[in-house]
Amino acid sequence: MEGAELAGKILSTWLTLVLGFILLPSVFGVSLGISEIYMKILVKTLEWATIRIEKGTPKESILKNSASVGIIQRDESPMEKGLSGLRGRDFELSDVFYFSKKGFEAIVEDEVTQRFSSEELVSWNLLTRTNVNFQYISPRLTMVWVLGVIVRYCVLLPLRVTLAFIGISLLVIGTTLVGQLPDSSLKNWLSELVHLTCCRICVRSLSGTIHYHNKQYRPQKGGICVANHTSPIDVLILTTDGCYAMVGQVHGGLMGIIQRAMVKACPHVWFERSEMKDRHLVTKRLKEHIADKKKLPILIFPEGTCINNTSVMMFKKGSFEIGGTIHPVAIKYNPQFGDAFWNSSKYNMVSYLLRMMTSWAIVCDVWYMPPMTREEGEDAVQFANRVKSAIAIQGGLTELPWDGGLKRAKVKDTLKEEQQKNYSKMIVGNGSLS
Repeated sequence: MEGAELAGKILSTWLTLVLGFILLPSVFGVSLGISEIYMKILVKTLEWATIRIEKGTPKESILKNSASVGIIQRDESPMEKGLSGLRGRDFELSDVFYFSKKGFEAIVEDEVTQRFSSEELVSWNLLTRTNVNFQYISPRLTMVWVLGVIVRYCVLLPLRVTLAFIGISLLVIGTTLVGQLPDSSLKNWLSELVHLTCCRICVRSLSGTIHYHNKQYRPQKGGICVANHTSPIDVLILTTDGCYAMVGQVHGGLMGIIQRAMVKACPHVWFERSEMKDRHLVTKRLKEHIADKKKLPILIFPEGTCINNTSVMMFKKGSFEIGGTIHPVAIKYNPQFGDAFWNSSKYNMVSYLLRMMTSWAIVCDVWYMPPMTREEGEDAVQFANRVKSAIAIQGGLTELPWDGGLKRAKVKDTLKEEQQKNYSKMIVGNGSLS
């Protein structure tokens, strides 16, 4: 009996602290400064660990690791320029050397597949993943690492699981209740309040620290917000500062329960699996949504898959055929405190969330950018590339022309045929594409 009473007191104290120091500040969108103190301590600890590692690591190892990144010096010049010094007027056997060189570059350092693995860190952040295998350096560093494991798994993980459970439960209950109200400005206000509050709680369950820039360009109603995609929590990161209408496929299980509850309170755009294949139906539904200037802006990730926080890959043109105003947003995570990238081919959602909740924190920057519209004479592909370039430049990301679908598929035959046609034109035109 005494054990039950003690457990009840501990549970009530725990919930009281969570309610007073996290949930209530989340409702009002304020911070008590606890996360700022935590981040300062964390930064100092990681700086100290970095210095200890540099002192204890042999110089040969440092040189070896510094040379392991970017070993290929790529020549980005077009095909006709690369072959100009090797060939004469017609076909030359020496042309084979150019294509062999490009093939070896792709094999040794493929710029596509490396975008689907966690980015390398400059120094160890006392977590599991590192670009230098952990080895014994000093007793103090080992003790700090062990202490970090205890803090992350015994203190932070239970707290974060509690917050995530509360945030998701409140989201389902709150949106379900708000959905019973008739359409009115009051319903819209309550819906946005529920979404903002619950997303803030979920972000705090990851010790999220987000820096928003250029808030005057925040996406407006009746528009389309497009952003680069690193993690499923990109939605939470953006919704903490403003509400959006989500677009996606209908799921089952817990995700399906959340989707059905959310759509009752807010006009999100969910599609059945069969409807997702109907391009015209999808375009029609999205056009109808943005035509109503009272509805929330649509949030779309045109890459279609998660990229590892270093690059921006090809934007699908469908999002840019709808019309309306595009509001670009660039998201860049700080990998020093935790790896936000979701490698869906390697980790399922449960494993990914466990890695996230046992990291130190999720720190990121969000840049709102001036709205963009399709220019006269510009097709959807050109418009998509222009928006992609702007996001890459703003976020300090590498811009790549490749389709993110290569994560699970082979290169399209059309891309191979394009290179073959360019080479054929050079042969027919005696060395010039013109």
